[in-house]
Amino acid sequence: MLIFVTNIEVIKSTKKILSSNFDIKDLGNVDVMLRIKIIRILDEISLSQSNYVDKMIERFNKYVIKGNANSFPPHIHLYKNTGTEKRQLEYSQII
Repeated sequence: MLIFVTNIEVIKSTKKILSSNFDIKDLGNVDVMLRIKIIRILDEISLSQSNYVDKMIERFNKYVIKGNANSFPPHIHLYKNTGTEKRQLEYSQII
């Protein structure tokens, strides 16, 4: 759970309420959560997934990705996917 507030007293009281009902552990300032990098500069917070995107590009670098205005020309006939589940999962991860 992340707590975003500008007042330290609100953070303390929120932690106190949560700890009275749940076992909690304060991990301090967050750097990355759910593969999203959280960057704090003064009063601003920025979210970035560039590190995650770089890792995905590295992981799936075996595929050549080329841009094309028309992905499929109209005369191309598409067939039903007969690939294995693993390949379908891998495809969905790339997307």
